[in-house]
Amino acid sequence: MSDVAPNPAQLASQEAWTQLQACLDQRHSFIFEAGAGAGKTYSLIEALRYLIKRDGVELIRNRQQVACITYTNVATKEIETRTDQHPAIYSSTIHSFCWTLIQGFQPFLRNEIPNIKDWPERLKESAKRAVDRMLKERVEAMVRADADQIAAIEMSLVQDRIKLESVGTRNVEYSLGHSRADKTTISLGHNDVLVLAAKLLGNEKFRRVLVSRFPVVFIDEYQDTDNVIFNALKAYVIGKDGSPLIGFFGDHWQKIYGTGCGRIEHPMLKPIGKKANFRSVPAIVDCLNRLRRELPQAVEDPSAVGEVVVFHTNEWKGERQTGAQWKGDLPDTVAHSYLQAVLENLAEAGWNLAPETSKILMLTHNVLAAEQGYRQLADALPRTESFIKKEDPHIAFLVDTVEPVCGAFARKRYGEMFAVFGAKLQVIGSHGDKAAWSEHLASLVKLRESETIGTVVDHVCNRHLFPVPDAVERKERALKKLGAAPVPDEAEEITRLRQLRAVPYKQVAALRQFIEEKTPFSTKHGVKGLEFENVLVVFGRGWNLYNFAQFLEWSGASGIPSGKTDTYERSRNLFYVACSRPKKRLALLFTQELTPGALATLAAWFGAGAIRPLPNL
Repeated sequence: MSDVAPNPAQLASQEAWTQLQACLDQRHSFIFEAGAGAGKTYSLIEALRYLIKRDGVELIRNRQQVACITYTNVATKEIETRTDQHPAIYSSTIHSFCWTLIQGFQPFLRNEIPNIKDWPERLKESAKRAVDRMLKERVEAMVRADADQIAAIEMSLVQDRIKLESVGTRNVEYSLGHSRADKTTISLGHNDVLVLAAKLLGNEKFRRVLVSRFPVVFIDEYQDTDNVIFNALKAYVIGKDGSPLIGFFGDHWQKIYGTGCGRIEHPMLKPIGKKANFRSVPAIVDCLNRLRRELPQAVEDPSAVGEVVVFHTNEWKGERQTGAQWKGDLPDTVAHSYLQAVLENLAEAGWNLAPETSKILMLTHNVLAAEQGYRQLADALPRTESFIKKEDPHIAFLVDTVEPVCGAFARKRYGEMFAVFGAKLQVIGSHGDKAAWSEHLASLVKLRESETIGTVVDHVCNRHLFPVPDAVERKERALKKLGAAPVPDEAEEITRLRQLRAVPYKQVAALRQFIEEKTPFSTKHGVKGLEFENVLVVFGRGWNLYNFAQFLEWSGASGIPSGKTDTYERSRNLFYVACSRPKKRLALLFTQELTPGALATLAAWFGAGAIRPLPNL
């Protein structure tokens, strides 16, 4: 037994665990709110281990499990590792979990798919493509076909087309997350799975299946749970007789994804706040507590030394950028110069800025895209989220499918290569199939090095060896129909696709490197949940959803304007996530011009002595 008294963070953690254990013992559903650095995942694992020890044998005997729903595959693997892959624990992403539950309800799925947005159009398009292919195959099989014969074949295919425009008795499956339809199978997209699961939660039989398999359900990073799922849980499950015990673990101040439910409240959910911070030194935690007064955190070591410094560029005398996304920010070259000046300043102050210990978190895109080697790609798309969050279907397909497949092929990791497509894709049936794949991918790898995005996309689409998302095929068909040259008054989507196709493909690889955290820089998506010795956060414009000068002003005397709460919280949450990453040293650089109200807020949170105006360059 140790004689060392618990530190303040440990005492706060113990209090939270006492409340959490009581909920588990009393089968009372709860919300476990843990701010940045509190050790949310530690508490989640502690709860899982408690249930394993208490109920593990009985759960296995009854063929039941505790479900632990995570936001990413990485988090799923971490849960499995830290619970020693115990058979009483089922860890998966929300999409995989929902599919596990709904895949046995095939008649229901077939009935509901036509009611999902865009699916009637998808079925019509897939039917047209299938019939066009059948017509071509039959005509080509004839030695000579005149117009009357072709018309007769077309008439004979009418019924096939009508049949394919409905779901019929086709099998519904989910593997790649791309919505598709062929003659035998309906493949669901990621969002389709959530919509269908939410609908099924309104079905009493389905809820009985849920609780019979999973008497306890933990949802990690609850704030990022899609609204469609949380609203269904709220309506049909939470607090209802015969429902599973549900535990929500997360932090609504760390909701930084658009479709997440954010803060949740329910009279049948007990709130538990973990008021600890095991990550950061007092200099940083004190700032976070002034920013977030309703969940103050206790530190692990009250005597630990650290530093917080805030740089701004209000002294610059030149003309700043204009436009909705860029208004008030520095020109690209000037922003780059200020970034370099701050890095030199911090190095002279003794900061170790090596990638192993430090992170530069870029919440602006005027510097980032150029430095990382994908500026033309960024210029081709209307919103930063189009490429960083992969909202554009072409970017999502190239980054998540083409690049991983080519990388695995180049490394001769063929199992890993085909795993990208999902287990249901049958590709190698003969030596000829193997040769076709090898030739196709060898050509594709070579094209990636020297050709444009358009050339690579055409190569993939024309070979028909692996599935291309419907959204990509639709846009490509629309472009092909219009022709190679721009036409007057064409849709902006088509104009941007032309521009994107002309970008060197190497920029896709550079973008993927950045998104997957293989550079010294990061965006908001790469660092959530991570920590670093030192962090420099660069705040600017270029993200159309965020305006940090405005957020700071609204946080002060002016207050939040009516109807702007969502806008405010979006910037607040990202600001909080960014500022809570470092363990010892935090620096902020604002390339966006700050108002007096914004500067006053920064002084209130970080201290007037931490504010440093940079000289005019």
